[in-house]
Amino acid sequence: MTCASVPTMWEPQPDWRAMPPGTGTSTVGIWRAALGDRPVVIKRLRRPEAHDPAELQDPTHPAYWRREPDVHDTGIVQHTVGLRGVVAAVEEDEHGITLTREWVEDAATSGPFRAIGMGRFAGCDLPRTRFLVRDQLRHRLRRVERRGGWSTLARTTVADIADHLWRRREPLLDQVDALPLVPQHGDPTADNLPGRAGDDVVAIDWSTLGLGHVGGDLGYLSLTAREDLEPLLDAYLIGLPARTADREDVLLGARTTAVYTALTRADWALARVAPGEGALAAKLKHPSVAPYLRSLQRLGPHVEALMG
Repeated sequence: MTCASVPTMWEPQPDWRAMPPGTGTSTVGIWRAALGDRPVVIKRLRRPEAHDPAELQDPTHPAYWRREPDVHDTGIVQHTVGLRGVVAAVEEDEHGITLTREWVEDAATSGPFRAIGMGRFAGCDLPRTRFLVRDQLRHRLRRVERRGGWSTLARTTVADIADHLWRRREPLLDQVDALPLVPQHGDPTADNLPGRAGDDVVAIDWSTLGLGHVGGDLGYLSLTAREDLEPLLDAYLIGLPARTADREDVLLGARTTAVYTALTRADWALARVAPGEGALAAKLKHPSVAPYLRSLQRLGPHVEALMG
């Protein structure tokens, strides 16, 4: 009698150096390594199983598990302007996918430079492939809705503001849905926009590449940039091709994305520490909460503008 061979499970090599794993549900890990004298980054994605959320298999959902491999397989962002990607090797097996891409050096570019790049990228004619994210902000707020809304913020001094904006979310989402639809990176943090190639930003982690309302990427960038939204808006408009959208359209898209994302992140961070001992008010200065609250405070004028 012969025994069937057991498939070998994928494992990282011992000399690979682990990096922060990211937030993707399907991400097993990310490592820095070397192929000869060439530094590379290796990312491992896990294939969804039957018990996993159905959204991981939805090509239009932000959590779609294989969007980043599809981006690299098609080369869809290798020659775009404003933001561009790097070449990556895609290896698939029965358990998942391994991505190997070149290491991108941090060019220490500014927020306005990145914003200009995102404006230029928003003017690209991106092929309408099946795996592009649609309605990213709406998808994320639906996830919050399934968790009961911003329930932890309801126990703080911003409860009335949070409640009012939560009730206004559908009318505001309908307004941004009517804005021009443009290509967007979907997660434009400084870590994901590290490099520079001439006038373009070299971007990584294209797992949320999609089509979204104009200004959406700008709103996400403003949450982690040193600069306030206004100078970033001016820079974005420099890069945005003429007649794509006017300033008020971009501001509405950026403002709505930034405020609703900031409130969601603040509620998430506070909910993580809320079960511990002590009053909730005392936890507002917790090191895992304070940065999200500061981000929300910076958006004060934009919060007021959305209150109606």
